[in-house]
Amino acid sequence: MLSLPFSSFPPPSAAGGVPAGSQLPLPCRWLPCSTQRKSNHRLDLHVSKILGGTTVLSSSFGEVSPVSTFSARQAAVAELKESADLEASLSRVKEILRVQDLNIILRYFGELRRWIEVNQLFDWMQKAEMLNFASYSSFIKYMRISRNPMKALQVYDSITDKSTRVNLSICNSILGCMVQNGRFKSSMKLFSKMKDDGLLPDLVTYSTLLAGCGKEADGYAKAIQLVRELESSGFNKDAVIYGSLIAICASNNLCKEAEEYFKQMNVECCTPNIFHYSSLLNAYSVSRDYVKAEQLIRNMKSSGIVPNKVILTTLLKVYTRGGLFEKSRELLAELEALGYAEDEMPYCLLMDNLAKAGCMGEAREVFIKMKEKRVKSDGFAYSIMISAFCRVGLLQEARQLAKDFEDNYEKYDLVMLNTLLRAYSNAGDMESVRKMLKKMDDLAITPDWNTFHILIKYFCREKLFHLAYQTIEDMHSKGHKLNEELCLSLILQLAKAGSFSESFSVYNMLRYSNRNVCKSLHETMLNILVEAGLLKDAYVVVKDNMEMISTPSFEKFAASFMKSGNINLINDVVKAFHCLGYNVDAEIFRVAISRYIGKPEKKGLLLSLLKWMQTHGYVVDSSSRNLLLKNSHLFGQKQVIAEILSMQYVLRYKEACKESTFEGRDIP
Repeated sequence: MLSLPFSSFPPPSAAGGVPAGSQLPLPCRWLPCSTQRKSNHRLDLHVSKILGGTTVLSSSFGEVSPVSTFSARQAAVAELKESADLEASLSRVKEILRVQDLNIILRYFGELRRWIEVNQLFDWMQKAEMLNFASYSSFIKYMRISRNPMKALQVYDSITDKSTRVNLSICNSILGCMVQNGRFKSSMKLFSKMKDDGLLPDLVTYSTLLAGCGKEADGYAKAIQLVRELESSGFNKDAVIYGSLIAICASNNLCKEAEEYFKQMNVECCTPNIFHYSSLLNAYSVSRDYVKAEQLIRNMKSSGIVPNKVILTTLLKVYTRGGLFEKSRELLAELEALGYAEDEMPYCLLMDNLAKAGCMGEAREVFIKMKEKRVKSDGFAYSIMISAFCRVGLLQEARQLAKDFEDNYEKYDLVMLNTLLRAYSNAGDMESVRKMLKKMDDLAITPDWNTFHILIKYFCREKLFHLAYQTIEDMHSKGHKLNEELCLSLILQLAKAGSFSESFSVYNMLRYSNRNVCKSLHETMLNILVEAGLLKDAYVVVKDNMEMISTPSFEKFAASFMKSGNINLINDVVKAFHCLGYNVDAEIFRVAISRYIGKPEKKGLLLSLLKWMQTHGYVVDSSSRNLLLKNSHLFGQKQVIAEILSMQYVLRYKEACKESTFEGRDIP
């Protein structure tokens, strides 16, 4: 492409014109010729020959023709659309272009899904401070389509002007981007902050957020909260809001509530459309109520709406989920006759539910029939059948079907890769597992929870415990919730293999990943650590989970710690045992005192222990007393130790007197 000199632009005819739908607005005579200049009486544009010698402007003085400037802007837009070096082209034409011109180019790249140019252009617009609300709204829209919500949020956060931050179009755009990319919770937090900053939401805002409620565990409760808020703001539920509510009820298995909203919509004179019927029909598919589903179809027909492909496919879902396979086959035949079974979805619904009902032979027949008819498939049917074979233990069949998919398809997504990975791992095909992992890397597909789960189970089954440990580390670092049962199995296997540190590491990852773990897990980990002699780590487990440790396990730990644990923590362990409500055994005191006598420099800890015993009703036994008196000179505290022991003896005598008085005995 020609590299044009700065401020040199061909007229529309020379540049090939501006594509339809991207025309610049016609110039008005009272508008200045450039947004960068306040006066149009002197223009430093000395334009010479461009593209075939055409001259746009030739004079430095006098009035600038609006038509000439308009033509120059058109030419600049056309050049940027075709530019191989966007940055350089922008530098050449920046004095001519207006914000609306840049927005046209931004939308042009966005509609062509040229994400690199979209990002490059918007970054330049930010640096040049040539932006308006439409720029932000369009860019965020394309980040939604390109599934880059983090970039969209980064751009929104960079907006410093308060009025722009609460612009309704921009706010609706960023909320839609977050919702459609699976970040509903983040979108709700952002919505709350927007309102605090002064946003006045409209029905589009609420319908955008309602669209994200369907996939949330507490989605219905969130939806009710949003509906109450919109009603308190003076809005009435429209057809879109009702449609979202019915769909949310369907996805949350709330069939009665879906029916209520459908009736309420009719009462409020919102005529149901195909979307509302489809959503309610979907609710009946969840509840498997084919009687109501068929009645709904009759009502729909009587209202003049002809069932389309979506409606009939949803009815097929009702039949298949309800186990009405004969009706399902009849409806599938009707779909085929109407030309609505050109893709794999109707066949997938039937074969999936047949397989789940244990009718593997019939499911296989549907799959073969679909292949014979050369039905358009993205591989979903393969995924269903491979998973079905794995469930019933037909591992070699699953493996063979996975190989068939690889031979016939080049398109992979995360679901399909996980399916193939499961088939190969269940069959013990290490080479194919490696191949799938490499393919995942090559395609830059991010593994999800299922991917990690499949791999960990496979590595444990193959006794590759170190690989299983590394996979759990990777899974935890990416923020996935760990499976407790699987982690416990790996903890035990690693301990059995002598990898105690890794075992403890898995325990910690599980503990910090899951707020509520099985109480017995802590005791299991404690016993492993005591057995391995990792008493410092064992002490951490005890300290954090004392109320969940049984007395036998704690006694075993305490005895081991007195003998081999960190001497500086002996007193803490003794006090912890006492805090559990148990009397500390004399043997524990004896071992602790013996450890201190072997380390005279720890006399402070010894004296602290003896004083604590005195204030908590504990007395050393005769062997420990004699050992202390015999070695008291080592501590330089002979008199102090003797006094403490004497006080313990007096205390013990008084306690004995109380007990004898209570029992009616005499103390000699």
